[in-house]
Amino acid sequence: MSHNASTPLNGNSSDTETVGSVPAVLIPDQRSAAAARRRDYPFHFPSDRRRLGGTFDVAEGSRRLLRFFYLERRVMQALGAWTLTIPEFEVKLETGRHIFYHADAALVLRERLKEMERRVKDIDAFRDPEVDRFIEEVLCARSAPELLVGVHQVLGRALETAYRHHIDHTDSLTDAPTIRCLKRILNDYEPMLNWAEAAVEAYVVGGVEESGLAVWRWHLQRLLTSIGGVTGTQPKSAPPSPLRSIEQPFVRGTVPLRDTRFDTFKNTGDYDVADGQERFAKDSYESLRLRFIRTQRDEVDAIEAFGTFIWDIRFKDFQSEYDLARITWDEARHTEIGHRALQACGYDPFELRNRLTGSTCRGPMEPAFAMAEINLFGEVGVLKTISGLISTAVERQDALLVHVADYIRADERTHVRKGQGIIRVMTDMDAKALELRTRELFTECLVSLGVVKKDMDVFTVSREDIEHLVGE
Repeated sequence: MSHNASTPLNGNSSDTETVGSVPAVLIPDQRSAAAARRRDYPFHFPSDRRRLGGTFDVAEGSRRLLRFFYLERRVMQALGAWTLTIPEFEVKLETGRHIFYHADAALVLRERLKEMERRVKDIDAFRDPEVDRFIEEVLCARSAPELLVGVHQVLGRALETAYRHHIDHTDSLTDAPTIRCLKRILNDYEPMLNWAEAAVEAYVVGGVEESGLAVWRWHLQRLLTSIGGVTGTQPKSAPPSPLRSIEQPFVRGTVPLRDTRFDTFKNTGDYDVADGQERFAKDSYESLRLRFIRTQRDEVDAIEAFGTFIWDIRFKDFQSEYDLARITWDEARHTEIGHRALQACGYDPFELRNRLTGSTCRGPMEPAFAMAEINLFGEVGVLKTISGLISTAVERQDALLVHVADYIRADERTHVRKGQGIIRVMTDMDAKALELRTRELFTECLVSLGVVKKDMDVFTVSREDIEHLVGE
């Protein structure tokens, strides 16, 4: 039996309002009764002003988010590849921080994509040759200022604009989780991009040729337009020519660079030897305290190590990339902690020589062995001694050391735990073979640097020697 849409099922007549192609059937007196109940309700809560309706359906929204995810992942990798090659202390620190900001953005987008019915293995396996072409060109920056121009002033600003556009045009009710994700990402973007603007200005004021940066900026903007912008939907233009990445593809650096404020050394692991004299009696609390704080400042080399690992294992495992990014941020904080603690101890941090031994050895090394050195020897070595140092600091009422070392100990425990999983992604060697080969490689490097003397045909420095000589 057919039924007229304008007649209610109970057979009573009613008014109708058409919503799209489906009419709303209104039963007499119900609307007026509802209005009366609202009028008599005593609580006047804030109104939800969001409106139903948006530009993107699930398919288009997730397509855009997948491209955003891939861009964030590639920026994380690209910044990691540059950590060794950035000389300026503040820029290296900020890069360590920004690596994690982009990793965290990728993680947030990845989680939202899973909710939008994308499979994790498909998300992680996604590749975009247009994005790759752009990132490969950004990697070919000839200096740290050019890197900041590409990553932040061109791509970062474009991503920020795309995120705000997506927030404005997606459905604020049905797609509220995406809006929350993008707003969370933008919380990091604002200070990051503002810092980058100030940093590029500092380079220019300090003598970097502004016109050269402008040429590079325009070049990358044209290249980004040629791939349809960050969403891939903008009108595409012809790419600029020539591309540096075609003429000479990017190869990551292997030599740790420092700016001219630093006095560096790499031919010893002993700060007293490097300084030419003892500041405090050997093995005294005062000596161990200063060594610990200097080691934290010198963890600028750990920013280089973990950032480089992200590049070297790219696309092997997203979780490992993310964990490495978080550790890189932690090491940037440790470096800042050491720098500030030296100031609190009455030093100009740049008067104390900077040890490059670890980074010099790890830079050219295969990632599994470099990671094993810093994780199995360096961080484990810190955990062997830090609790005793804190206990002594408590007894001596050394509030500064207790405060900073307590946080560093918590970080290092986390790093050791996460590092085991990362190493399993890097290599299938068993632990004993990995440790032995790492010791052999570091012995060769330390001998070449003159840190240790080779006085026999075959020898390998011990685990304890590496812990002391490299000193993370």
